[in-house]
Amino acid sequence: MANKIARVPVREQDPQKRAANFEEVCYGYDIEEARKEASRCLNCKKPRCVEQCPVSIQIPRFISQVLQGDFAAASRTIAEDSSLPSVCGRVCPQETQCEGACILGIKGEPVAIGKLERFVGDWALEHPSPAGQTPPSNGHKVAVIGSGPSGLACASDLARMGYRVKIFEALHKVGGVLEYGIPEFRLPKERIVAASVENVKRLGVEFETDTIVGRTVTIDSLLEEEGYQAVFIGSGAGLPRFMGIPGENLNGVVSANEFLTRANLMKAYDSRYDTPIYVGRRVVVVGGGNVAMDAVRTAKRLGAEAFIVYRRSEAELPARVEEVHHARQEGIEFRMLTNPTEILGTEQGWVRGIRCVRMTLGEPDQSGRRSPVVVEGSEFEIECDVVIMALGTSPNPLIAATTAGLDTDRRGCVVADGQGVTSRPGVFAGGDAVTGAATVILAMGAGRKAARAIDEYIRNK
Repeated sequence: MANKIARVPVREQDPQKRAANFEEVCYGYDIEEARKEASRCLNCKKPRCVEQCPVSIQIPRFISQVLQGDFAAASRTIAEDSSLPSVCGRVCPQETQCEGACILGIKGEPVAIGKLERFVGDWALEHPSPAGQTPPSNGHKVAVIGSGPSGLACASDLARMGYRVKIFEALHKVGGVLEYGIPEFRLPKERIVAASVENVKRLGVEFETDTIVGRTVTIDSLLEEEGYQAVFIGSGAGLPRFMGIPGENLNGVVSANEFLTRANLMKAYDSRYDTPIYVGRRVVVVGGGNVAMDAVRTAKRLGAEAFIVYRRSEAELPARVEEVHHARQEGIEFRMLTNPTEILGTEQGWVRGIRCVRMTLGEPDQSGRRSPVVVEGSEFEIECDVVIMALGTSPNPLIAATTAGLDTDRRGCVVADGQGVTSRPGVFAGGDAVTGAATVILAMGAGRKAARAIDEYIRNK
């Protein structure tokens, strides 16, 4: 019989207050709330939620342990398959993965798996287990490029196998997209990201920041001169896309990637930091994904009137429903079925507005979404002084350009099989560097698969 207990709601900051600060929006469950929500799980004999989790966390087991109040055991269960539960519990799209497969969701609301994962992850950070011994070295070295979710997951698993692992990070802080791409109000940096990275360091993983692979070092030099037996490329997808319309070179046009990096990594949200960031008075964010929601909500918090412009309808928005809901609560205006055709500028070269056309939806395209079609004679203008392009990203071409024998596809993504094996012997890749921009949990899963493939490659070498 289906569980009749209603899903336990998550406490949140008041929308009007949070729209003016960078404190976390969701407060998460306390112990009583977590155990009550855990009681909703049916503990299915064939748990579809596990099948739909990209890293196959034993979800019913850890939820049962939460129900029993054994949070340490729940933490150990999750740790078998995920090294970043506090992160994934906050930012992964559970509604289309584990929760989307929950049988309770057929006629009601699924178990809040993500919120329970976050609770367990946060509990573990607040109650760290005694530092264990660093796994004994097996005498082999592996280099990991990038300290985002795929790199951290790959490095963690390899360290547990006894490999000496060093992560090379291009920026001055560790964490990759977790640090520079996701706003503080969704993912606290010191309390969550830094603490999660510290857990990886406790395994013996080393970090070298301010190192651009392809310039400071190359994959060839790592393999041939520095004694690494394998290299994992987890450098993400940080190269922004633009529309190619007139006016994109005006002052005040910026990619979401740059805008969020300045706001997050350079702490533009903190008045104690003199970060060079231009927010303007009215900001238009072009795009409808999670990055667009992050950018528009950040602009709002930095004092601008902020809009989303998206060429399809709300039903086609690729962003998480929760993020769209939070954005609307915070006063973000959505201009749907609207597509920019030109960015308008002043004589001094600054943005003054954006010219758009209205769209209607035609037949579905290859992705299954209905294709937008221009409504003739529907041009209009939106006054603004900043335009943020949130149209997706692709991998930086530098690594591929400086690594002989490394195949890439037409998007510039590294070509790798399901285990992360590339065309170059000893070089493996995973996460956004292979797939283009995707989710944290998918990147983690790719890093873990690559770790196993690297271990097999070195043992059989």
